[in-house]
Amino acid sequence: MGTPPLLLAWVLGGAPLSWLAQAPAGVNGLSVQPSPGSDVTGLVNTLIVLLLVATVVALITRRLRIPYVVGLVLAGLTITKSLLPGSVGLNPEIILNLFLPILIFEAAINTDISRLRSTIKPIALIAGPGVLLASIITAALLQWGLGLATITAAAIGVILTITDTVSVIAAFRTVPVPPRLATIVEGESLFNDGTALVLLGILTTIHLQGSFTAWEGVQQVVIAFVGGGLLGLGLGYLCVGLFQQLDDALSNLLLTVAVSLGTFQIGQALGVSSAIAVVVAGLVIGELGFRQTSASTKVTLLNFWEYAGFGVNTFIFLLVGIEVDPDVLLQTIPAALFAVVAYQTGRILTTYPLLYLLRFVDRPLPLRWQHVLILGNVKGSLSMALALSLPPGLPGRQQVVALVFSTVLVSLVGQGLSLPFLVKRLRLSAPSRHRQRMETLQLNLIAAKAAQQELANLLQSGSLPKNLYEELFAAYQAQIAAADRDLRAFYNQRTFSDRDHLEDQSQLDGLRRRLYLAEKGAVNDALRKGLLSEDTSQAYVRSLNEKLLSLRDE
Repeated sequence: MGTPPLLLAWVLGGAPLSWLAQAPAGVNGLSVQPSPGSDVTGLVNTLIVLLLVATVVALITRRLRIPYVVGLVLAGLTITKSLLPGSVGLNPEIILNLFLPILIFEAAINTDISRLRSTIKPIALIAGPGVLLASIITAALLQWGLGLATITAAAIGVILTITDTVSVIAAFRTVPVPPRLATIVEGESLFNDGTALVLLGILTTIHLQGSFTAWEGVQQVVIAFVGGGLLGLGLGYLCVGLFQQLDDALSNLLLTVAVSLGTFQIGQALGVSSAIAVVVAGLVIGELGFRQTSASTKVTLLNFWEYAGFGVNTFIFLLVGIEVDPDVLLQTIPAALFAVVAYQTGRILTTYPLLYLLRFVDRPLPLRWQHVLILGNVKGSLSMALALSLPPGLPGRQQVVALVFSTVLVSLVGQGLSLPFLVKRLRLSAPSRHRQRMETLQLNLIAAKAAQQELANLLQSGSLPKNLYEELFAAYQAQIAAADRDLRAFYNQRTFSDRDHLEDQSQLDGLRRRLYLAEKGAVNDALRKGLLSEDTSQAYVRSLNEKLLSLRDE
């Protein structure tokens, strides 16, 4: 993963949960205590054991075709701390300040800005008012069904509106889905974390101060989101500028790590949304910063961050299973099942109506896509970290932590295992042989042209002699010519079925969407620079928006 082994060993040794330390088993029988520290050797040995367990889980889950994170949680449930060489535990401070920025930044730099722009309206609806309304409905149901205090039910309601995109994306890798739907799922997960953190901050303030006006809440939300966005833009563009001065992959790698973690810390110090700041910084760096680097450097950066995100998720979900006492889990399952029903009810009562209203301002989402957004409402590690970070004086805090932990486990296992099957039953996308053949030819073109670009960078930097450059460039040029010829012949010779025609139309609409967005970005950029007047550009932008709305969903 993205942290050195000794640092990770220290992380794993901090503030574990003791599920049966001071209270009888049951919903109220949870106790959170720091455990005695253990020596570095024991922690390193524990790290080795966990890595081996994770490797075995990866092999088993791949053979059984079940989600990797579900396998990690189930494996963790079978491991007792007495079997490990050193003490381990989930430290909420480490999860929020180290693991969360890594996960958010890794997702942001891999997000396609052009697709995010085309889906920003449904994402904003679900991750903004959708989170708020779902939290209220979930809290009301929990207060009614479990008899919780109002502030406690509200806190749980917010915590259980956070979605875990890891399980959903894992399901998408086994079942073909439209790219736009995948972008909506990833984008919602990026931004609803920030919304939930802001709402939980407001609830904490209400609990500590005893009163809170609606105007103060609006001010806090505006400051958090606007301030977080501006902070992310500033640090993201600063990183892009530094990318132009650096010429090696390792320096760029260190810079991205510093920006991702530093942005989160600065956001907390300024009182703005750290999650939104990291999202925006990651989007800017992924879209603009990577353009300043060579192909090999970009591959190195993306591989590192993929490794970091995978490693963080591996240890979080494995530790989730280790931390939970199976006896307590069994006793809290009824309350957890009710909590699952409560947050799914909140999701249903907000997602369908909000996405129905979407048709008045943007392209409507197909109903089957909306079903996926409901089915993919899986909970994960951030919900557990937020539960642990609640103030000690919150009424029923132990009950909150026990309920959230059990609910996350039920959600991960129940929804996580059924999600791939349910998504497959919806038959969202089924590429034909024609599409697969066409993508193979396009793959050859893309790969060869990328290699030619890297050859040009090597020649320009003096790392490659000109005669060798010309020889390799010619070889790739022959590959490009062959792929281009085959692709042209493929289009000219084949006969179109109705399904093939629809797929070609969808692909053409996807190409048009990228071109229209590029035009719109160029016009807006010229408008900001004063090259065009508002009157001249407004009609053109309006026509581009109408063209975008008329395109088919991918």
